[in-house]
Amino acid sequence: MKREKLNVKRETRTCIVIVGPTAVGKTPFAIEIARHFKTGIISADSRQCYTELNIGVAKPSQRQLREVRHYFINSHSIHEDVNAKVFEAYALQCIEEIFSNHNVAVMSGGTGLYIKAFCEGLDEIPTINTGIRNEIIASYKANGIGWLQNKIRQHDPQFFAAGEILNPQRLMRALEVKLSTGRSFLDFHTRQKIERNFSIIKLGLHLPAKELYAHIDRRVDDMMREGLADEARHLYSFKNLNALQTVGYKELFDHFDGKISLEEAVEQIKTNTRHFAKRQMTWFRRDKEIRWLDNSKSVDWKTILPKITVSPDQ
Repeated sequence: MKREKLNVKRETRTCIVIVGPTAVGKTPFAIEIARHFKTGIISADSRQCYTELNIGVAKPSQRQLREVRHYFINSHSIHEDVNAKVFEAYALQCIEEIFSNHNVAVMSGGTGLYIKAFCEGLDEIPTINTGIRNEIIASYKANGIGWLQNKIRQHDPQFFAAGEILNPQRLMRALEVKLSTGRSFLDFHTRQKIERNFSIIKLGLHLPAKELYAHIDRRVDDMMREGLADEARHLYSFKNLNALQTVGYKELFDHFDGKISLEEAVEQIKTNTRHFAKRQMTWFRRDKEIRWLDNSKSVDWKTILPKITVSPDQ
């Protein structure tokens, strides 16, 4: 791709958005770029914002957090309701703070809906039929997450392919929207694109599947050695909170409940993380503005960015 096709207004402030599946190497890549421009990073990860979650969400290390100012890391509690709309408002505040001293900002993460909200804005979802909502909640309580997943596969295959299908709150939300409106939950995030008052460059990192899955397996093994099981046990009493409906914790909660062995929990974490990575790539591949980079090779990102003039105070 030629530089001029990146469609960057060179006279404006610029946010470099780095996307890709989990374990692909976004964190060190983003830190390298942020250090080059002497600027901050806004995390676009729907779980790293929670103070109580650490090992299981692969937060940047304390050293990395000291190297570069990070936003939306340890910014909220698991007892708070955090969603794409909350992230959009938070991230726009953060970027204005960054732009007050720098004309370049970095965003990095794998939560596609959060990145879309930041870059384009989100449409308002219409009022949901209360009767439908109550019926879905009751059916979920009676039949479990498998029932929800089957209903989403049947009624909203678009969300099933790219959404958080291990998160019952997200599944119930998607199902109630589909049954109330007749439209996919994701349709309400594709209508009107808001033009931001800054330029956006999107870079995507990818790895060959075999290499990515090896990274995932090593990361899960490292997490277990670092104490993920103890962290999950400490959070067990909060297991029904939306923030804990995520890979790495749910499987260990099942182990604590006696449903599976520890070895089975670890294998399920690896398998579910691989499935999650596939869904992330399904989401991001639909965005034609992303310039993809093979992170298995040496990436000279400076050669693919348009000329960005750094303000004197940087």
